[in-house]
Amino acid sequence: MTATLVPSQQILTPQLEIAGGRRLAGELRVSGAKNSALVLMAASLLTTEQLRLRNVPPLTDIGGMADILISLGVATSHNGDTLEMDGSGLSQSSPPYELVNSLRASFFCIGPLLARLGIARVPLPGGCQIGTRPVVEHVKGLKALGAQVTIEHGVVSAVVPGRSHRLRGGRIHLDCPSVGATETLMMAAALAEGETVIENAALEPEVVDLAGLLLAMGAKVRGAGTPTITIVGVERLHGADYAVIPDRIEAGTFLLAAAITRSCLTVAPVVTDHLGAVLTKLEEVGCRLEIDGTNVTISADTIQAVDLRTQPFPGFPTDLQAPFMSLLATANGNSVVTENIFENRLQHVAELQRMGAAIRTQGNTAFIEGVPRLSGAPVQGSDLRASAAMVLAGLAADGITTVQGLEYLDRGYADFEGKLNAVGASIRRLG
Repeated sequence: MTATLVPSQQILTPQLEIAGGRRLAGELRVSGAKNSALVLMAASLLTTEQLRLRNVPPLTDIGGMADILISLGVATSHNGDTLEMDGSGLSQSSPPYELVNSLRASFFCIGPLLARLGIARVPLPGGCQIGTRPVVEHVKGLKALGAQVTIEHGVVSAVVPGRSHRLRGGRIHLDCPSVGATETLMMAAALAEGETVIENAALEPEVVDLAGLLLAMGAKVRGAGTPTITIVGVERLHGADYAVIPDRIEAGTFLLAAAITRSCLTVAPVVTDHLGAVLTKLEEVGCRLEIDGTNVTISADTIQAVDLRTQPFPGFPTDLQAPFMSLLATANGNSVVTENIFENRLQHVAELQRMGAAIRTQGNTAFIEGVPRLSGAPVQGSDLRASAAMVLAGLAADGITTVQGLEYLDRGYADFEGKLNAVGASIRRLG
């Protein structure tokens, strides 16, 4: 006899079930920054000594990066939020395609591999489908450091000619301030012969964090956090013990969770200098902020419409555009949101519309007419931050919201529903 499953048992795709309309209260703790930890892990390829990173978040992307390092010969050991890596056994110059394909940050390996071994073959990376993220700036910069680079059949191959197989310093001007290219070239230049100057460098906190680690490893870096970064190459780097910065995007998401539920929450630790544009917009919509060191307490009653445009740091971060749009969907008045970083990062609009949001789009701009209340509905997160935006919308909606796309959510948020449930949310993971 064949058993008949009731609907609640027929969950084939993991999803979150959110009972909306609950106020939140208490304190939310922010994990280490995913986007920083991933590149700091790649720096383990630069040394034969042990690198210990603390405050590493337990995310699927972190596990994926560890698998890539292991495939190259790096020994890794994870204990709580501490990750130890030993690159003395580095033996491969090409990570396997099946590991690289799903993780954009895997391309960070090309710089340190080239600097250490003089050769690297790295498949073009994958990740969230939010638009093209070309590696043109990386390739141009590596060529300026003396590498010969070719791209064939989806694989970037680079080699340093000559007997020493050592990169040499050079002057690099980035046509756009790419975070990934800035970080890749900083790592490559750290072991190069002579001085490297990177002009129009990215200003993001993650770049400054990488510079901090490289300095702790014995590199000579100055200017990180400004448009011009100078690196004087050294012959070798040593191990280090280093703590990853708090995740500014997770912090911003938690602050938005308080705002969209019209609640009072404390979020910590927050480096407020990393979230200046976001904190300003939260105050503009009517939130009250109290800052005490690395603690930010936010309270919200009435939310007013605002306009925002995503920009490279220190502008409003593209990674918080989707979560902020969920908030603006419930604001009083009309808002305009312009996405200037990724061309496909408005896919969450259709899902918010399913929940009753009044949004129309034109190109990379969304026009939002705030509604008094969203309604629970089955929705899909199309990328990491869109998935978070759907959870926030579900927290504020009438009724039950189910969110699919957890494979994206789990890449960037550690125990997202557990943290929110601890401050009063009602979220269940099904499947």
